[in-house]
Amino acid sequence: MPCLDITTNVNLHDGGVDTDSMFSELTEAVSQIVGIPKNFVMILVKGSVAITFGGNKEPAALAEIVSMGEISSPVKRKLISTVGSILYDKLSIPNTRFVLKVFDGRKANPKM
Repeated sequence: MPCLDITTNVNLHDGGVDTDSMFSELTEAVSQIVGIPKNFVMILVKGSVAITFGGNKEPAALAEIVSMGEISSPVKRKLISTVGSILYDKLSIPNTRFVLKVFDGRKANPKM
């Protein structure tokens, strides 16, 4: 079950962000890229968090994805590109102000 956890300094509750379509697009993207059915994909988005990137408070995001299984380098690159594009379209976060950390949950807990 992949879990994508996004933290951003963008206000998600000001009425200008369509969070429903953002969640749908992120779920679909992770499902397709990782090769897991959508009903096993979890997305968390926390907004209005105090974040600076490069010394300023312009829109930025830090994301982490944990998956129960190895995520290859091509899949990592596709996740970074696709999630970054969605965050740019929905939250106006440039790719240069977005970081995605990828974790294999089985390596963290080999009994899984």
